[in-house]
Amino acid sequence: MGTGDTPIVNEADTDRPGLGAQGDYFLVTSTFSALGLSESVLRALSDANYETPTPIQAQAIPPLLDGKDLLGVAQTGTGKTAAFVLPLLQTLAEDRRHLVPRVARALILAPTRELANQIADSVKTYGRHSGLRHTVVMGGVSQRMQAKAMQRGVDILIATPGRLLDLVEQRRVDLRRAQHLVLDEADRMLDMGFIRDVRKIIGELPDTRQSMLFSATMPRDVARLAEDILTDPVRVEIAAKTVAVDRIDQRVYHADGRGKRTLLTSLLEDSALASVIVFTRTKRGADRLSKQIAATGVLSVAIHGDKTQGAREKALDSFRKGRSRVLVATDIVSRGIDVDDVSHVINYDLPRDAESYVHRIGRTARAGASGVAISFCDPSERDFLRDIERLLKRSLTVVGDAPQPANQDRPAPGKRQDSKYRGSKPHGSKPHGSKSQGPKRRPQEGSPAGKKPGGRPNRRRRRAA
Repeated sequence: MGTGDTPIVNEADTDRPGLGAQGDYFLVTSTFSALGLSESVLRALSDANYETPTPIQAQAIPPLLDGKDLLGVAQTGTGKTAAFVLPLLQTLAEDRRHLVPRVARALILAPTRELANQIADSVKTYGRHSGLRHTVVMGGVSQRMQAKAMQRGVDILIATPGRLLDLVEQRRVDLRRAQHLVLDEADRMLDMGFIRDVRKIIGELPDTRQSMLFSATMPRDVARLAEDILTDPVRVEIAAKTVAVDRIDQRVYHADGRGKRTLLTSLLEDSALASVIVFTRTKRGADRLSKQIAATGVLSVAIHGDKTQGAREKALDSFRKGRSRVLVATDIVSRGIDVDDVSHVINYDLPRDAESYVHRIGRTARAGASGVAISFCDPSERDFLRDIERLLKRSLTVVGDAPQPANQDRPAPGKRQDSKYRGSKPHGSKPHGSKSQGPKRRPQEGSPAGKKPGGRPNRRRRRAA
């Protein structure tokens, strides 16, 4: 399989009516009915009050209904879930077959449990009139009920890679007859160390199938994976920096480690910060900060990869329903979590890569709304801030005191410094020589979390997702 001469449909082409890739796959339209969707799917969309397709939906649905493979480059918040769920539901409903025990007719792979559950909710919403059967397979919960759900077979299986591979190896799931494959957030799978498991899963699938791969970015390993699994795909690309960012008021405060906590407490005294997601770099930091916020009288919950699935769902439910005003999180929720009416995103720790910043702030300003993103930057994070501003091609609005000149942050002559200077150690790290040396020694979400420092992959940790 290979991508060959992949036809590209860019968001910028939306002002050119009639432009197509491999024919007339790109259709400029303001209605779902013009995309060729069936009456049962249109009725489900009407029930959910969805009227106008987003650019990626308008561009992806027609070729997918024609059975083409597709490579989608788009961030969360663009409507990409519906872009693959809607045509998948219609195709399976039009080719209805008797279910076979342990067999899934279509497989959707997602990197996190939260995203898997979100996709399952979309399948349930859009497929309410289809009569199709679906289930979710993921870590963090007992596999007994998941194996039981597969005994009758399903039309659509939504899964995280680790748990699915476990069930395949136990012969409780049979992928040899799957007709459709969707890889969602492929770059996130790479970050989390799942690519090897994904390739093993793909090896269980038949060669003849329809395949879709969606990714916010296209690093080399993801591009190589797309080349291997897609056959003459249509490529749909939504410009990265235009998604929601222009509707977000982006500000930065320059503060050292201790100053960040005081600043956060002061900001939360403003009732305008009604529903706030605060991002930290580490899991331990998320727990600690959530407790500190709660001690000031502000209801706060934390969510990260070490929480059980039940605890994660409870925290999200509390935040969604407004019982908790603040959700403190690691990058596990920077993609794939659809929480409405988030008024503010606060980057307590700046992310190490600029793309993660875009995903984080995309949790606000959803569904056409506006939002506010506030970042705290200590001297050690200024390189991260420069990378973010370079990606956005704009500077964030500085609030309060401007930073000191960079040379005041550097160690005095003769002091030891890392080969790649980033100023002082990241906030929350321990002194050199202690047993734990902060983020460098601990696998982080957003990095290959399944590996131990200097050792072989930790299969149990990786499969927990």
